[in-house]
Amino acid sequence: MLISTAYAQGTGIFDSQGAMLQFLPLVLIFVVFYFLLIRPQQKKQKEHRTMLQALRRGDKVVTGGGILGTINRVVSDDEVIVDIADNVRVRVLRSTITSVLSKPDASAARDAAKEKEAAAKADKA
Repeated sequence: MLISTAYAQGTGIFDSQGAMLQFLPLVLIFVVFYFLLIRPQQKKQKEHRTMLQALRRGDKVVTGGGILGTINRVVSDDEVIVDIADNVRVRVLRSTITSVLSKPDASAARDAAKEKEAAAKADKA
């Protein structure tokens, strides 16, 4: 009864400064979430996408199931063939490859191919 009706109606959520002060913590929380959670996750997804696009023959990879192998051939934009053991090849979706362990050296890959051809010729003879 000590507060007049007009004064009581002037305070509250519709007061412009009061509304801004009430939403300020929510805005700050969103900014913190963006810089600590959303932005790093987007950066990680972009790096993974570029890693998948750069897959080449001879790359040693790890699949989502934990299988280690070497890429034998790139079939399409979505699939690759991975050697997981001698004479064992598996078709794998690119999206299931989690990491690339090592990229082949171009000269080492040529030398390995020549040795393989020489061994195949020796076996035939």
